[in-house]
Amino acid sequence: MKFFSTALLLCLAWPASAYSQSDTLYADTLSASLETDNILFRSTTDSLLAAWYQQPLSSADSFVPDTIVGLDSLGTVSDSLIVERLQRLMSPIPMTFNAQVKRFIELYVVRKKELVQHMLAMSGYYFPIFEEALDARQMPLELKYLPIIESALNPRALSRAGASGLWQFMYYTGKRYRLEVTSYVDERRDPRKASLAAAEFLSDLYSIYHDWHLAIAAYNCGPGNVNKAIRRSGGQRDFWKIYYHLPRETRGYVPAFIAACYVMNYAAEHQIHPAPATMPAGCDTVMVCRPLHFEQVSATIKIPVESLRELNPQYRRDVVPARPDRCYSLCLPIDQSIHFAEYEDSIYAFNRLKYFPDNKIVPVSEATYGGDIPANSVKLIYTVRPGDVPGAIAQKFGVRLSDLKYWNGLRRNIIRVDQKLVIYVSKSRADRYKGMAKVAK
Repeated sequence: MKFFSTALLLCLAWPASAYSQSDTLYADTLSASLETDNILFRSTTDSLLAAWYQQPLSSADSFVPDTIVGLDSLGTVSDSLIVERLQRLMSPIPMTFNAQVKRFIELYVVRKKELVQHMLAMSGYYFPIFEEALDARQMPLELKYLPIIESALNPRALSRAGASGLWQFMYYTGKRYRLEVTSYVDERRDPRKASLAAAEFLSDLYSIYHDWHLAIAAYNCGPGNVNKAIRRSGGQRDFWKIYYHLPRETRGYVPAFIAACYVMNYAAEHQIHPAPATMPAGCDTVMVCRPLHFEQVSATIKIPVESLRELNPQYRRDVVPARPDRCYSLCLPIDQSIHFAEYEDSIYAFNRLKYFPDNKIVPVSEATYGGDIPANSVKLIYTVRPGDVPGAIAQKFGVRLSDLKYWNGLRRNIIRVDQKLVIYVSKSRADRYKGMAKVAK
């Protein structure tokens, strides 16, 4: 256990806005009416089952129930059985069961079954990454369920507050934990590097509170708000005793985490099974030490650009901005990684002058990365809804904002309700947007 000086404590107790503050899954379940913000939920519920291969949302603003009053019951699953199952998890993090936790379990297994199916599918790819990072710091492996409520396992998730990635790091917190954020690279979206940073952050928080519930709450709202809640409760250091002194969105965070632990372990008992996964069974990384465009890789070793984006969400503009003194990793399916090593010189040479005149990265403009209609794509017609903005729509369908604007002749980020937008997605992904957009005839 590492001792923290007062100076470090003060350093960690930054304002809450500097910490991971995704707007996800945090309902004030003990309020008199047990209701949450309807507007917040409606602005994000449509994206729960959209965007980026199998993951169910395109921003971290989701999974807040508009109301959790009137949820269907868990049927024959008794409270005592849930308690027994939680105890069976054998975790150093207390798996408390109460009305708040039960409400979130009901939300997962009754109303959000399809969401859970998609997260189960993606967990096979992401959980080993999370577990490796947590195990390196001897942290409870159950913390791997935090990205369930932070981002629903979407590395491109972006909250309205600016938190990004699977673990929903704010900009300054990411920089503090050595995550690079530039115009070309956002390592908050890098599954491996962000997981290592999250494990370090959680370790620091636990060293302050020596209580996992408080550490998890501080991950959401920052140590400053947790310390304030402790003072206002007369020095209590138990989450449930400082509950009403915490920010409203944080009160539902620990119950939601416990519910996520439950449902990810006992989904099958509730007849919830993983959706078909689209991620490769095995991946490897290659080191890139020269500027490289995804299209160079795609054209040479025949891997779709879309697949490269899915495996490498940290590269914001389809460019690996590498140089001899600063190499970056590129994640590829195992068979393609072998081909990359075999044809590496040909990959770098392909259309070199087009992408990197004088071997330098060309300044990126909207025109550079907009306009092309993907091969083997399906044309969808999306009707703009109240609260929609172009950036969120682009994320919802897993396309670039510049492409969306080009396809629809948008010069500014201004759209109107009921406006029809054209969106092109690959045929393999078209079925995932049923109910959200119509296929153009």
